[in-house]
Formats: sequence, structure tokens, C-alpha cells
Amino acid sequence: MKGIGVSSGIALGRVIVKKQFEFELEQRKIENVQAEMDRVKESLDTAKDQIQKIIDLARENMGEDKAMIFSGHQMILSDPEFVGMINYRIENKMQCAEWALTDVTNHYVELFENMENEYFKERVADIKDISNRIMKVLTGNIEEDLSISDTPYIIVAHDLAPSDTAQIDKKQVIGFVTEIGGRTSHTAIMARTLEIPAVVGVSDLMDTLKSGDVLAFDGDEGFIHINPTDLMVEEMQKRKAALVEKKKILEGQKGKKTQTKDHIHFELAANIGTPDDIEGVINNDAEGIGLYRTEFLFMNRNELPDEKEQFEAYKKVLEGMNGKPVVIRTLDIGGDKNLSYLDFGEEMNPFLGYRAIRLCLDRTDIFEVQLRALLRASVYGNLKIMFPMISNMDELRQAKAILSKVEDELKIQGINISDNIEVGMMIEVPSAAILSDQFAQEVDFFSIGTNDLTQYTCAVDRMNQRLSSLYSAYHPAVLRLVKMVIDNASKHDIWVGMCGEAAGDPNLVPLLIGMGIDELSMSAVSILSVRHQISQLEKSTLESLVNTALNLRTAEEVEEFLTNYRN
Repeated sequence: MKGIGVSSGIALGRVIVKKQFEFELEQRKIENVQAEMDRVKESLDTAKDQIQKIIDLARENMGEDKAMIFSGHQMILSDPEFVGMINYRIENKMQCAEWALTDVTNHYVELFENMENEYFKERVADIKDISNRIMKVLTGNIEEDLSISDTPYIIVAHDLAPSDTAQIDKKQVIGFVTEIGGRTSHTAIMARTLEIPAVVGVSDLMDTLKSGDVLAFDGDEGFIHINPTDLMVEEMQKRKAALVEKKKILEGQKGKKTQTKDHIHFELAANIGTPDDIEGVINNDAEGIGLYRTEFLFMNRNELPDEKEQFEAYKKVLEGMNGKPVVIRTLDIGGDKNLSYLDFGEEMNPFLGYRAIRLCLDRTDIFEVQLRALLRASVYGNLKIMFPMISNMDELRQAKAILSKVEDELKIQGINISDNIEVGMMIEVPSAAILSDQFAQEVDFFSIGTNDLTQYTCAVDRMNQRLSSLYSAYHPAVLRLVKMVIDNASKHDIWVGMCGEAAGDPNLVPLLIGMGIDELSMSAVSILSVRHQISQLEKSTLESLVNTALNLRTAEEVEEFLTNYRN
């Protein structure tokens, strides 16, 4: 069987099949309204308690940003509209709690599925997850314990809800396999976070496998072997042993400088979403933080974080990095990341609309609070401030002017500010890349965001699964823009980094090194692997690689060429 490999590693072991929760809905009329509403309240309270335990587990195993997903679940359980709609059906339509919950769930699912905004479409999984949890309590179904086995096992499921993966014990679960999902699905992201091998999108999986079967798979290739032969088991064990040895080699990279064979240094930094991610950054020996996504401070809550809360978060990150560079991106909200307490209005194309720096320049009250918090925190470390989604010179100059205004105000108040803060900008819009020779004269650094740069250059919504084949950082146009930005940065003596997914792609690393990138920022778990890869390269030999790759005509040709070069 074949699926999509989404998280690296070899998994070999027995299967536990997680069955889908199913129940027969009885559309029963009730006589005692209050008793039914009490059932709803009790089930919601129980669900909240369960989710709090999940939040604690997620925080411990996956970090604060993943735990915040479930804080959003708690908010829905307490949402007056959600709860009110259920009680309205009980009181006015005499529906039983199960029937009322089903109707309300279907209402929200249909509402979100019909929205153009991908962020809200993705909330369908959350609504279904929450509804299933309440329904299990109402119907007396006990939550499945995903750590019931005494020996390590592979979870097989139609799909895994966010709450399922949050409860997984890394010591017991050695792999995930699901019938649905893609490279950007929740299961894929969680598997990579937990560093557990995973394959998704395996058709007819649930009809083929049963608990107790033996499964072997490679999380890179996506091939599934059911009840493998002794010869296949031996082969998979050899490959697994080779990966263990490779991991030992990578551990040996800790404490080493990231440099090529010809002793040219490159900085490897990590992307983070919350201050609690610092532990993973330090454990993987990153040389700095290349992207701190501050929007997580603003999400899954009912109001804006105040200056004190933001200051404490930025201070914690700066102190935690102990003088290493920390690039903090100002608020990048909008597009697929909306806030319930801010009115973004209806937009035909939210990715091209009211978001990131555009919102901040319009809502200077929000922007100035964040800048005050950043500047106050600057004395606790090596801060670099970065503006997102700059598309023209006016935006950059306005942002810098507001920063200068806030800085002057703080100095008048006698508040200490670091005197060596670098100010930079994201290059994620084609217009910024094309004008990078001019922008380079007004900032201290660039950071190339390949996720959006690819999306905007190729005119492909990166959240649209039907267009996924058209979305590729290997596209020659994207790579030519990257090279242009690096060359223009070099001409004007500023440094340039990359913080999109491409920065940690082992196929692209040699090309980026050859182009002259200064810094690569990626998921912390990729740091040691990329450092080892760079140590095997000679920059002086990569010029021909760059020339050849940039003259290829399709993304497929580029990917094939770079894959062959790496192998």
C-alpha cells in the first residue's frame, strides 16, 4: 500500500486500530426541559476538564503553540452562542441533547465549509472534534486510551483529531498511519513536532488492517508493508539502525560551528511561535532565532494582549537565547490567521488584503503597543525587529517612522533601550524582491519568506489542496527572485536570511549556500541535520550548481536535478 510520507523515520511494530466514533442518533422529543439542559451543562463541564488535561499534555509534549489549539476548544465550549443554540433547540423544539448538539454542529460545519477564508474552513475539524467529545460524554462512551498497550505500537486511524495526537505518549507510539490527510494536515504537523514517523492518505486502510497486525513503513517514502516477511523485517530493522546511527552523528554536531568544508560560516537559526519553544531551540543547538511569530500571542483569546504581557514574552525569549540573535517579526495577522475580536471585514482575497503590515499601519494603536514592548525588552538580549509583507517603500518608511516615534517617546520617559537593534523586513512579495536593491539601502537585513513568496509569485493559494501541484519553491521564477534578493543584499552590505519551509529543505540547502545566503532559519529539529549537510559541502564548487538550476525551465526539472545532486 502507498500513502504520503509526512514525517521521517522507520516504524515497525504491532497496530492498534483507532475506530471512528459512531452512534445512532435518536431524534427523541423530551418532556423535562430543565433535566435535558442540565445534561448539556454537565457534559460541557466534563469536556472542559478533559480538554484541560489535554492542554497540559500538549504543553509538555509539543510546546505552548500546539497547546493553544485546545485553549480555542475550551473557548468554543464556553461560547454563549454555541451553548445558547443547543439550549434553544431543547427549550423551543423539545429536542433531546444529542439531537440538539447534532443540529448545532451541522450548522457550524456547513457555515465554515462554505466560507472562502481557509482559516475558517480549517475550523471544521475543531468543531467536529469538540462535538464528538461532548457526544461521547452524553452517550456514555468512554474516551479511547491511546496508551493502553504495554509495548510500543503504531496507531492506525481514518484520521486523528487534534485531541487524539495531544494525548499520545511518545514512549509508546512509534508511528501514525491514516486514511486521509496531506503534507500540511494536522496529523502531519503533529507527527513532525513529536518526531514520530507518519504516513497519511492511505486508501482503504481501515478495511484492510485490524488491531494486532504487524506494520512496517518508511515515513519518507510512504510505502506500507502489512505483516511483512522476515526478509522485509530484517531490511527495515537495518534501515532503522542506520537512522539511529545517523542520529548519533547528528548529536555530534552540537557545539560545532556551522561551516562548509572550505571554512565558510553560515548561521543556522530556528523558527518559534511561543517563548516555551526556546527549550527545543537550545536542545538542538540553534545559533539564534530567525523568526519569532508573535501572532500566537494574539490568537485563541478574547482580547488583545497588553504591553506588559507582550514585554514579558519578548523578554523571556531574549533572555533565554543568552545574547544570540533573535529576529522578532511584528504582528502578521490576517489572510489565514484572523482574530475573533478584530473586524477584518469580508474580503474576496484575504491573502491579498487587510493583513500584516497593512493592518498595523492602519491600527497604529495595536502596532505602537507591540513596538513599545519590543523596545523595552531589547535590553535583555540581541533583538532584531522585522516587518512582514512589505510591498512598497512607503510601507517600510511608515513602519520605521512609527518605530522611531515610539523610541523617542520611551527615551523621554527615561526607559532604557538597546542601542544596537537591527531593523529588517520580510521579502515575501514579488514587488519587494524586484525592488530589493532599493530596500537594501533602508534596512539592516532581509529575511526571505519562501512560503508566501512562492504563493504570490506562482499565483497559487498555498492552502488549496487542488492546486498543490502548482505550488513549489523549486519553481525557477521563485529561485531567480531569491538569487536577486541575495545579490542585492550583498551589493549593499546587508545580511540576508530565509525563514520559509525551503530553508530546511535538504535539496535546496546546497543551492542556497551556493547563492550566498547568510542565514537559514527552520524548525529546531532540522538544525543538526542541516549543519551536518553543510559540513559536507564546499561553497567554491557550488557556483555551477546554481547556474544550472537557475537555467532549468520547470519546478520538476529543478527538483529532480537537486535531488540527484544531493544523492
